[in-house]
Amino acid sequence: MQIKNFILSFKPHIAPVPAAEKIRSALAAGISILLLGLAVKFLPQLNHPLLMLGSMGASTFLLFVAPHSPMAQPWPLLGGNLVSAAAGLGCGQFIPDPVLAAGCAVGLAVFLMHYLHCLHPPGVATALIMVLNSAQFHAMGWQWAGYIVAANTVILLVLALLINNIMPGRHYPLPHPHQPIPQTAAQLKPFAELELTDIEWALSQMDSVIDVSEEDLAEIYELAVQHAQNDSQPS
Repeated sequence: MQIKNFILSFKPHIAPVPAAEKIRSALAAGISILLLGLAVKFLPQLNHPLLMLGSMGASTFLLFVAPHSPMAQPWPLLGGNLVSAAAGLGCGQFIPDPVLAAGCAVGLAVFLMHYLHCLHPPGVATALIMVLNSAQFHAMGWQWAGYIVAANTVILLVLALLINNIMPGRHYPLPHPHQPIPQTAAQLKPFAELELTDIEWALSQMDSVIDVSEEDLAEIYELAVQHAQNDSQPS
C-alpha cells in the first residue's frame, strides 16, 4: 500500500444516512437502555441483585443503529451473549490469572460464536465482564450469573422487536433468505456496469445504516457478476 493511500485510509467513511434516521437511532438506543434499566430494576431480585450489563450498550448500538446487520439478528444476539457468558464464567473460574483468563475467554467466545453461527461483537464484552467480575459472579453462583445475562438479552430483544418495527424503513428481524431459482444461460440478462456513485445513491435510498462500505459492496457485486457469467458459459 502506498503511503498516500495508507494515510487516506484513516479518513472517515461518510455513510449516506439521513439526519432523521440518525435522530431516530439515537432516540431508540437511549429509550431502550432506559427501559432495560427499569425492567431489570423491577424484575424479581431474589437473593442477589439483578444487574444491567455494560455489554448491552454495545448490543443496543447494533440493534438500533444497524438493525439490518446479520450480527444484530435475534440468534446472534441471544446465542452470542449466552455462549460468551459461558466462556467467560468458565475461564474466570478455572484460570487463576485474570489476564490469561480474559484472553482465553475472548478467544473461546469468538470460536464458539463462529462455530454456532451467532457472531455478535458485544458478546466478547460479555465474556470479559464475566471474567473481570468473576469473584462477584462466583459468589452469586453461575445460575444467577446466567440469569442476569439471559434477562438482559431477552429484554433487549423484546425492545428491539417492538421499537424497530414501529420505525419507518425498518424490518426486524430480517427474513431468512430464500434460495434463488436457478437461471439458465438463456434467462440471464446482460449485467449493467455500476459506478461507486450508483452504490452510494442506492444506500441513501435505504434510509438506514448498512454495515458494509461502498467499496466492499462494489467488490461483492463485481465478484458476483463474474461468478454468474462463468456459470452461464456452456461447459
